[in-house]
Amino acid sequence: MDYRAARQIMVDSQIRPNDVANPHLVSALLSVPREKFVPKPRRSVAYSELEIETSEGRALWIPRDFAKLLKAVGPKPSDIALIIGAGAGYETAVFAQLVETAIGLEVDEGLAAASSERLAAQGNDRAVIVEGALEAGLEGQGPFDIIFVNGMVQTVPMSWTAQLSELGRLGVVVEAGRGLGEARVYTRSNDVVSYRKAFEASPPRFAQFNSKPEFTF
Repeated sequence: MDYRAARQIMVDSQIRPNDVANPHLVSALLSVPREKFVPKPRRSVAYSELEIETSEGRALWIPRDFAKLLKAVGPKPSDIALIIGAGAGYETAVFAQLVETAIGLEVDEGLAAASSERLAAQGNDRAVIVEGALEAGLEGQGPFDIIFVNGMVQTVPMSWTAQLSELGRLGVVVEAGRGLGEARVYTRSNDVVSYRKAFEASPPRFAQFNSKPEFTF
């Protein structure tokens, strides 16, 4: 299979038509071999309009949704980005094409190690995967210009917004009901955090960030 041609088709049919035409973003999406981040039996559909499970509780988003939220957080060459729930490392690899440093955070030690090896094998020296609790972020290494949450959540921990730099952006999809989510970009300015809605999406869920049920009589 010609994966290079498949990447081009993905960009031309799923990315550009959804208002993601910035040449830097397009170049990043064309340069990262998406097929290297999915299980071998699924590589033939790596560039399809599908959500692809990469490990238990982790999956690649459909290309459209990832590209739109990538655009919404506005990565810049001087940015330091944190990717919450790095999974196989694809999103971290893409961010590394666009920012100064991309740090993927993963709670599972084995998954973090495998993703680190995968990135190293591709010669990606601006990306790193570290182990840690997702809800805690990386307080000791912040603040971050971008925090990208690689899954849909019901709640947004305050620890994430607290680790944003001045004018830092948090890109996250918050569950809105009926299986749909609201892609939001939170921005920190003068210690005030506000958000704007970017678009509707339904990426893989992070069940650990479900709202805790309230006690009622």
